[in-house]
Amino acid sequence: MSHLSSRRLAVLAGGPLALLLAACGGGATIDDDVSGGEAPQLVTVDAGYVSAVDQLGLPIGLETGAFEEQGLDVRLAQPFPTGVDSLNALQAGEVDFIQVGTPAIGAAQRGLDLVLLGNYSGSASQRAIDDTMAVVARPGSGINGEDLATLRGKRIAVSIGSINHLYLIGLLQQLQIPVDEVEVVNTAPPDMPVALQTSGIDAAIVWDPWPITIAQQVQGAEEVVRGGGYIPYVGYIVAMREFVEQNPDVVTRFLTARAAADQWMRENPDEAAEAATRWLPGTAPEVASEAMQYNVAQLDPRFSACNYAALDTVAQMLADQGVTEPGFEVADRFVPGPITTVVAERPELFDDLPAIPEPARIGADYAYDREAALAACPAT
Repeated sequence: MSHLSSRRLAVLAGGPLALLLAACGGGATIDDDVSGGEAPQLVTVDAGYVSAVDQLGLPIGLETGAFEEQGLDVRLAQPFPTGVDSLNALQAGEVDFIQVGTPAIGAAQRGLDLVLLGNYSGSASQRAIDDTMAVVARPGSGINGEDLATLRGKRIAVSIGSINHLYLIGLLQQLQIPVDEVEVVNTAPPDMPVALQTSGIDAAIVWDPWPITIAQQVQGAEEVVRGGGYIPYVGYIVAMREFVEQNPDVVTRFLTARAAADQWMRENPDEAAEAATRWLPGTAPEVASEAMQYNVAQLDPRFSACNYAALDTVAQMLADQGVTEPGFEVADRFVPGPITTVVAERPELFDDLPAIPEPARIGADYAYDREAALAACPAT
């Protein structure tokens, strides 16, 4: 697997750092200083992300130097098509950190000992947020954004088990339409434009930048739904439990850098959109700019009781549809200590975010109670 690291990025940009070679995957390593200078050694870690606007925090961390400021040489794998692909790489030891949402539930139930360390997208101040999701309908589909009951009987593309599948479930529940009254078509996001163009599907549900890209690529296609608070958006920074236990300092530094990258994007959405065109192949500037408007609203890396309740709700929704097994214990997967430490030690990285409701604030020893969490967190 090929990687791009913060040191390689600096070299490509003409920076003074020497290009160092290190083994791929398998845990954090220390780079040897081969330059003969006094430059501090960096800890090398491998990380992966999915090709989506809401996952740009990793490459942004490279561009802004946030990881190097924390003494990390982060090497990025080539973007993964889906969260399932990133989980496969994590299991194979090819990466130390990934960013993934709903597929983590099924992976954990199949025995992958992963843990959740922070949000790459979501909210710690409310339960439901889904601004980066949209429904795009083909021309002549009969789907009317003013009357979403017209979704009945339609062929709707999602990626089974992913966040867009969850969005469909939440949307249909709100409309009181049974899921079996639509035809769910399992489709990878890159295949959705052609499927719409050829009338293989009537609508595609997907995350940014795909809805905007599809509407541009498929003549007559239109976005009929955007966001709406139908689901809790769950997107986590994930690692293997053993790695976290063996590398606590690396984990804290990694989360600090990611929080800095998220804040930079919130404060500089235009520059972040420009970066998206470099890291997401084929993304036009106008597409990136529009998508970034929705993305920055969900850049909240903190954990609270709201995040536990959100994942619990998501797990129950997927289990009800037979996508995952019932009885998923969310508390077994959250490791809140590192991110709560970062929040306490670097409050300036979070002071532009909405305040977490007092009853929803947590520490490293938080014990999840669903009813208390639901009461503590507003829906939207």
